[in-house]
Amino acid sequence: MARAFGPLWLTVKAVVTGTLLGRTFADWSASVITVDGGSMYPILDDQQSERALVEKRCLYRYDFSRGDVVVFKSPRNHRELVVKRLIALPGDWIQVPEKQEIRQIPQGHCWVEGDNAALSLDSRTYGPVPLGLMQGRVTHVVWPPHRIGRVDRKMPEGRIMPL
Repeated sequence: MARAFGPLWLTVKAVVTGTLLGRTFADWSASVITVDGGSMYPILDDQQSERALVEKRCLYRYDFSRGDVVVFKSPRNHRELVVKRLIALPGDWIQVPEKQEIRQIPQGHCWVEGDNAALSLDSRTYGPVPLGLMQGRVTHVVWPPHRIGRVDRKMPEGRIMPL
């Protein structure tokens, strides 16, 4: 009887081990997300069911740079992940054109905006985002095949005054 379950037991062990290792890798190193919404068009296009690689090593020391495309939990709904471009870091001053004001980003926060402002709910709507909500940095588009490539840093001109 024990011999009959031997191959099954090996298969179950391999599946459980693989699942645990894969989950650990996804939590600590990188994962793939599906893009939903048009706020990051044309960099990320939800009409093509794009998938993006999210690097998570940047979370260990909050190693983000201005212009990075980041993934974070929505300040309005913590069950929802949002993809935006990081515009300003703690201590930076930013000009908010829609409100004709200049704001300083508080410590522990950042300013994020979508590349497609007309379709984006971002820091212009809900203010600076706590760095603790960050989930990673988008580095590459990995699907569909004709869109595979690196996601570059990009900054708006003349709106940021770094600390």
